[in-house]
Amino acid sequence: MSLSRTHPIDESTPSPPTSAPAPDPAFDPAADPELQGALDTLLRMAEQRAEQPEALLDLLRRIEHLHRTIQDGPFRSSLPGDRNGLFTLLSEMESSGGWPYIPRLQLRTFMDLLAPEPES
Repeated sequence: MSLSRTHPIDESTPSPPTSAPAPDPAFDPAADPELQGALDTLLRMAEQRAEQPEALLDLLRRIEHLHRTIQDGPFRSSLPGDRNGLFTLLSEMESSGGWPYIPRLQLRTFMDLLAPEPES
């Protein structure tokens, strides 16, 4: 099984560039075998921990930390510095699926679902 080639997960966290590079209009996430290998590795790790909720929670927390590290570092520093470039990027983000957010499950929701039914 393989994850979508558009998910922003990578095993390394590159240093932020000193200046924002020009966007690559020919960027094709499907053509990045190194990234796909990292995604496949993460998926195998999740499958190996299928019956270990604590280990899966740890994996999810680490992936979320990586997401935030990339978001707050390399991604933020790579944003275009002019309005037209930023508008183009935002338009591309909207058309390709929006912001890559990793939602955190609400513990209260789980607790409410697991609470015993009140006896009437």
